[in-house]
Amino acid sequence: MLEVCNLQQYYGGSHILRDVSLRAEVGQVTVLLGRNGVGKTTLLKSLMGLVALRSGSIRWQGQALEGRSTYERTRSGIGYVPQGREIFGRLTVQDNLRMGLAYRSGRTPIPQDLFQLFPVLQEMLQRRGGDLSGGQQQQLAIARALAPGPQLLILDEPTEGIQPSIIKDIGRVIRMLAKERGMAVLLCEQYYDFAEELADRYLVMERGEVVASGPGSEMQARGIRKLVAI
Repeated sequence: MLEVCNLQQYYGGSHILRDVSLRAEVGQVTVLLGRNGVGKTTLLKSLMGLVALRSGSIRWQGQALEGRSTYERTRSGIGYVPQGREIFGRLTVQDNLRMGLAYRSGRTPIPQDLFQLFPVLQEMLQRRGGDLSGGQQQQLAIARALAPGPQLLILDEPTEGIQPSIIKDIGRVIRMLAKERGMAVLLCEQYYDFAEELADRYLVMERGEVVASGPGSEMQARGIRKLVAI
């Protein structure tokens, strides 16, 4: 389980995260919702050690993560898919996947179950990442994060700029990872319908703080769509 307590974050004189707390539990999809600029991506970067915390605590599987490098957090079993995908455009699909295994032995094979999740990647192993469509690049970014076998997957806006058919495929994979493989998933998302469909738990952020949370089954009754409407 990921447990985050009372995070505070600043950029210069701007107070970006205000006393943020959340939990992401094994076998569940926890959805983080909010309009642009409310601090969602900053929160995820803080969880991964990409920006330093001002205060607060982050615990994963009972171990404190504050002060640990991004590399160490990844090795502890956390996979991260950043907003914008950030694949290596000049590397092949195969080499992008191998980058997800960078801390393993060079002889470590690419897990074949990645191609069961995303069959299109096997067909395009020798194609450069930059030549893929946006949806295929997103699938590659998720597969790269899954390659070392994390127990927690953090995704930042995976549906951004993606065609509807691939959004459905990504949703299917996220659900399978949580329900069949017992992973914890923390999904940052603006596409409300996608979020509601997947959420076991939800949180809504405004101006750097969590203003609503609860079971995913209650999102419609509580009018959460109105809180995140642009």
